[in-house]
Amino acid sequence: MVVVAALAVVTGCGGGGDTTDRAAAPHRERRPAARVAPSRCPAGLPSCRSTKGRIIYVERVDPDGDGDAHFVVIDPQSITLPGLTAIDVRAGLRPQPLPGPGDLISAAGPVQTGSYGQHQIHAFELHVGH
Repeated sequence: MVVVAALAVVTGCGGGGDTTDRAAAPHRERRPAARVAPSRCPAGLPSCRSTKGRIIYVERVDPDGDGDAHFVVIDPQSITLPGLTAIDVRAGLRPQPLPGPGDLISAAGPVQTGSYGQHQIHAFELHVGH
């Protein structure tokens, strides 16, 4: 589900040519650059990977009901798909409030196979940007 939704988000963007006059476009306030503490892999865990990136998709309610959350972040490591990494966050590590698209997070944990055959990080450590 996470990979399918992420793929839909990524491939659903775009469209025809941009004919908007950029000078006439409304001014958009820029958010200050967020910072996030790096997540680190524990020593002796060879399958562990870490990532840091902007969230593009959040699965707030997991269909299997175990209370975890899933995030897809833009990540050049491409653990899940080209340019994307999925992160599975267990209920006990789930941040409150839950971050959303555009927020910056970091995570570290072993790479495991998800229910759809995708590679994803099973987070042992997670930090949310501020």
